[in-house]
Amino acid sequence: MSTKPIDVGSLKVGSYVVVDGIACTIKSIQISRPGKHGHAKSRIEAVGIIEGQKKIFIKTGHDRMDSPIIEKETAQVISVTGETASVMDLKSFETFDLKIPADMRDTVVEGVNVIYWVILADRVMKQIKKD
Repeated sequence: MSTKPIDVGSLKVGSYVVVDGIACTIKSIQISRPGKHGHAKSRIEAVGIIEGQKKIFIKTGHDRMDSPIIEKETAQVISVTGETASVMDLKSFETFDLKIPADMRDTVVEGVNVIYWVILADRVMKQIKKD
């Protein structure tokens, strides 16, 4: 897992965080006022990057969380079988299978280059690379 620590107070909408071992993107943040003896609290709504799971959690502004380090790589499609594409990384020449997103099923064909993200331990196909 490649992550870096980040303060909850510095999070913004669109930032990436790890919640319960799942990489998520933040959709909304609501900050409450501090009480007489308490700290300001942040109510954060996040959605999983890969599976779209909704997560809601409350943290104080000075707490720390993990932010995933997302690596963007390029691969060439070797073959397509149903909803899965067998691809070869263009740097390491490693071959592996990636699930094809529903909106890309018509455009992913043999020989085309795609951009995929490495998030924690998962690989996700994101877009077709334009030459």
